[in-house]
Amino acid sequence: MIRSKICDLLGIKYPVFQGGMAWVADAELAAAVSNAGGLGIVAGMNMNGEQLRAELKKLRSLTDKPFGVNVMLMSPFVQEVAEVIIEEKVPVVTTGAGNPLPYIKKWIDAGTRVIPVVASVSLAKMVAKRGASAIIAEGGESGGHIGEAHTMPLVPQVVDAVDIPVLAAGGIADGRGMAAAFMLGAEGVQMGTRFLVAHECNVHQKYKDEVIKANDGSTSVNGRRIGHPARALKNPFTKLFSEREKDVNATDEELTQFGTGALRKAVKEGDWENGSFLCGQIAGLVKKEQSCKEIIEEIVMEAEQILKTAASRCE
Repeated sequence: MIRSKICDLLGIKYPVFQGGMAWVADAELAAAVSNAGGLGIVAGMNMNGEQLRAELKKLRSLTDKPFGVNVMLMSPFVQEVAEVIIEEKVPVVTTGAGNPLPYIKKWIDAGTRVIPVVASVSLAKMVAKRGASAIIAEGGESGGHIGEAHTMPLVPQVVDAVDIPVLAAGGIADGRGMAAAFMLGAEGVQMGTRFLVAHECNVHQKYKDEVIKANDGSTSVNGRRIGHPARALKNPFTKLFSEREKDVNATDEELTQFGTGALRKAVKEGDWENGSFLCGQIAGLVKKEQSCKEIIEEIVMEAEQILKTAASRCE
């Protein structure tokens, strides 16, 4: 069975994190992933402090396994969410869409393991220096907010730059991706897109159907002009966003307002015309709905067999 430093660090069976996807990663999905042996993560982006507290109560009623909370640092509720994490003694925090340095020390002092998502070597070095327990190096193949570097070159450079465990994210949806991550020096993987089609994921069925229908060319990136590039499935919303982004008469404020609420429309309503269906490039490999347990065990078994086969080639 595949086991790594990250398993021992967090007390989990498999080195698999579920991405903290806003409006998607709720208590039910996180609990299912944790119960299956991975690290389930609740998204804090779309919640204020009290909403997060209620979600954590629900999560703890569904699992007694380790779990995490993802803090999107661009959230208007980031300050109160940061405090709830301390008060509720959340075991693990992952962070994204910003610089977590102002929060790391107080989380660590409260006994929380801090594992930032980074898109560059420079940020990886900074958070490691401040006491992060591990790092998630996320390439631009991933869904949602992305950086410029891609997974294949980013992960080994981050591994070489820090002396704490690194997980790979972006473009990973099966055992081949997991095996490749280990070959790059990672101690585990984080996946988002694959869990969108989990039975326990509460996104609208239209969202799941479109992910399963997707191919290698089904995603595009919008938002670079306003400093928040995000990858999503191509649809009428992304086409119109792209047109407005090229329009010199459209202000950045107008672009931001145009995108506000689009993810919720996708997740909760399945609104194909007006929703932002955040999704990674790897969607073309996602072909069916499964339980979180089936997803994790299938990926780990595939990776284990691939790594054994690779080792045999050197004999």
